[in-house]
Amino acid sequence: MEAVVSEAVALLDEAGEGALTFRALAARLGGGVGSIYWYVSSKDELVARASDHVVAGVLAATEGCTAAPDPVDDVRAIAVAFFDALAARPWLGAYFLRDVDLQPHALRLFERLGQQVMRLHLQPRQTFHAVSAVLGYVTGIAADHGHRPPVEGAGRSGGADAAASQDVLAEFVAQWRALDPEEYPFVQHVVEEFAVHDDRDQFLAGLDLLLAGLRLQASGRPLEG
Repeated sequence: MEAVVSEAVALLDEAGEGALTFRALAARLGGGVGSIYWYVSSKDELVARASDHVVAGVLAATEGCTAAPDPVDDVRAIAVAFFDALAARPWLGAYFLRDVDLQPHALRLFERLGQQVMRLHLQPRQTFHAVSAVLGYVTGIAADHGHRPPVEGAGRSGGADAAASQDVLAEFVAQWRALDPEEYPFVQHVVEEFAVHDDRDQFLAGLDLLLAGLRLQASGRPLEG
C-alpha cells in the first residue's frame, strides 16, 4: 500500500489528477492494473489516500505547534504549513477531509488546529467558526493559486515558468495602469503594490488580519462592524 500511495502522489505532483490512472500507476510500479485493485477499489479512494499521505507530512512538521504562550501563534504555524502543502499540490485541497475513514491524518490535523483555538476559551460556536474560517481561508487561497489559467509556454521548468508568470503579471499591471483613475480609484491606489506583490506574502498578510480578529474576540473586545 505504501508504494502504491507514494507513486500515486508522485503522479499527481507531476501532472495533476487527470494523469492519475490505474494503468499509469501500474506501469510505474511495474505490474498489472489488476494488482492496484488489491489495495484500492477506485480512483477516488486512491486520491483520498494520497491526500492523507501528504497531510501526514504536515502533521509531522507541526508536531511542536501546541505549546506557544499565545495559542494564535500555533494556529498560524499550522495554517502556514498546511497552506504550503496545498499551494505545492493543487490537487490536494479538494480531497482534504472528504472521507474520515480513509483520511485519519486529515482529521488529526483538523483536531490539532481546533485544540489550539480551544486554548483561547471561546464558546463552542465561536471555536467552530474560528477553525472553519482559518481552514476556509487557507484552502481557498491555495486553490486560487493552484488553479489560475496556465501561462503561455506552460510546461517549462524552473526559471522559465517564473519568467512567463512575470510576463503575465506585467500585462495585467499595464492594463490596470491604463484605467481611468476617476472610474477605478481603488485599482489605481494599489496597482504599484500589485506590480511587486508576492503571493505567499499576500496570503500571510490576510491570515494575520484574520488572526488579529480572533485575538480580539478572545480578549472579549467587540469586533468593529
